[in-house]
Amino acid sequence: MISLNYRDARPIYEQVRDGLRHLVVTGAIAEGEKLPSVRALAASLAINPNTIQRAYAALEAEGYLYAEPGKGAFAARSGAGENPRRAELLRQFDAAANELKFLGMTARELADRVSGAETMREEEAQ
Repeated sequence: MISLNYRDARPIYEQVRDGLRHLVVTGAIAEGEKLPSVRALAASLAINPNTIQRAYAALEAEGYLYAEPGKGAFAARSGAGENPRRAELLRQFDAAANELKFLGMTARELADRVSGAETMREEEAQ
């Protein structure tokens, strides 16, 4: 499920957060699916439950999961409202798109890249 790298400079809770975020985004954890309890995940990763709680709190603040008191944490629905993580990613996307346009990429090439058409053309060319 999640692998930790103790040589990574990032704190463990960030590794857990990023690992869970990846699982939610890729659909490995389905929308509405219950996540492991804090204690169960902490035991399976052999880390402190407070570390898991911190990762869950960060993911909830970013809109990737929601908690129901007494029931646990669940994967949020994709696109479920505005959240800080979405706003930050859009800001980064806009900055990257503007720089790519400055470097000569057309709006159409950007749109194709986002839709996946560019990737398909690159694979066909190989």
